[in-house]
Amino acid sequence: MLVRLRLIGQMEAWTLTSENILPSGRKTRALLAILALSAPRPVLRGKLAELLWSRRPEEQARASLRQEIHRLLDALDPVGTQILSINRDHLALRSGTVWVDVEEVLRASPNKPAALSLLDGELLEDLDGVDPSFDAWLAAERERLRDRARNLAETLLRDKSDPETVIPAAQQLLAIDRAHEGAWRALMRAYTVRGERGMAIQAYERCRAVLADQLDAQPSEETQRLLAEIRTSSAPVRPAVAPPPAAQRVAEPRETRASQRADARNEGARGDTGRPTTRGGARVGVLPLSMIGTTEAEAHLSTGLAEEITSALARFRWMFLISSSSLARYATQTRDETAIRRAFGIDFLLDGTIQKVGERLRVALRLLDLRVGNQVVWSRRFDRDVHDLLTMQDDIAAEVVAQIDPEILLIEAQRVTQRPPLDATGYDMVLRAIPLIGRLDRVQFMQAGGLLADAVAQEPDYAPAHAWFAYWQMFLVGQRWTENPKAAMLEASKLAERAITLDPHDGRALSIAGHVRSFINRRLREALALHERALNLNPNLAMAWALSGVAYAYLG
Repeated sequence: MLVRLRLIGQMEAWTLTSENILPSGRKTRALLAILALSAPRPVLRGKLAELLWSRRPEEQARASLRQEIHRLLDALDPVGTQILSINRDHLALRSGTVWVDVEEVLRASPNKPAALSLLDGELLEDLDGVDPSFDAWLAAERERLRDRARNLAETLLRDKSDPETVIPAAQQLLAIDRAHEGAWRALMRAYTVRGERGMAIQAYERCRAVLADQLDAQPSEETQRLLAEIRTSSAPVRPAVAPPPAAQRVAEPRETRASQRADARNEGARGDTGRPTTRGGARVGVLPLSMIGTTEAEAHLSTGLAEEITSALARFRWMFLISSSSLARYATQTRDETAIRRAFGIDFLLDGTIQKVGERLRVALRLLDLRVGNQVVWSRRFDRDVHDLLTMQDDIAAEVVAQIDPEILLIEAQRVTQRPPLDATGYDMVLRAIPLIGRLDRVQFMQAGGLLADAVAQEPDYAPAHAWFAYWQMFLVGQRWTENPKAAMLEASKLAERAITLDPHDGRALSIAGHVRSFINRRLREALALHERALNLNPNLAMAWALSGVAYAYLG
């Protein structure tokens, strides 16, 4: 493989050395996407011209195609000629040269369902409107991908009977189709059989909110009867039955909202053995702040700061952020944290006030853990002059995210230690390991290594597990706790490179890879380039600043 293409969500194209080779033009990107989704079959030039320039005469369309082919080769340089097969009649991607996320999803099976977790957004969401003919083709491709994933997820759920396996299977199906009532009912039944009636009722409330939002509809009579049965019956509800096939349900609407995509990522997936397979992560929301002593004209401060903090937090890949605009109606009404958790499934909510006195602003913020009775787990007050509001927003957002990232990470690590080890996902195992690494106690440090090794083995496509295991290997060498430092350094290099191949946008993985290249490989210029990219992706990542400083120290 020479190139990694991500077509789900916003399109991305990376070489194995983390070089961004995504074409800048939308038509050029669309051309590459058509070839990727058609691979390994070649596509006729006439077909490409028709899809991308349907409103032009044939000769003009073919001339435009020739120009786009040159642009595509320029963008893909130096690997373009290695991955593209171009002749007089057709174009194709050469077999085995490009990894495409859609192919992984389509290859998923009941025995290997983990690739379904890649479906965390709309196919080519940034390429709508390229051409009417392309739009029609793209709509068909989106439906094909969703149908294939939905059918597989329905099969996985249909094969489950034990609540411990029904719950993750239902969550996987809901990650693909949030309006699937059969999956919601299976989730409600499974929670009830486990004795968690509160969770079952909460599942119904989330189902109701999704149906109202997406379809402007109420839950079906069957779902409402199940809710009544759960509320009134003291005996366990009958086990979940298989969900109806897709043809018997309301057609799925297109999911375009960022908050829905975040919901899909957060639901996660488990394999058919019942072993979890990511993706974990805290769900965080930032409520527009309450205004005290300000005029109506200054109300924009509230939403502006909330959006700035949300954007800064979104750079941390392990969190799932709810759009602050989605929470705005709660800010103007009751600010009911319980209602917010019920509607959005949020774990942590950042709330606060802005108070103005003369030319001074006081911003008071607090972080609530909504899972434990809205407990305040962090708070901070900022006093600033009002002469430069944009700089104030940037400064406060940077300080806030730098402080609450480790705070949430610590709380999440403490939470996962309370779960049975057999239920641990790769995400859980990484969280268990992180504080053990930092203590630098040899026994606990070795326990961390075992957890990270298990996480990598269980989920070989989970980038954070590889990155943290590489970090652990470096500490192993630095502390002289290994009899074979050469093997540990080689393993650290392999793990770090694998991490940034799996997720070229993970700032922490890039920073760790940079540290490996400076500390182990002594390739300082390459290390600094990786650190620079990590800081561009997340300028508030403390690890990136610290490790880049080490690289500069090595450079002298």
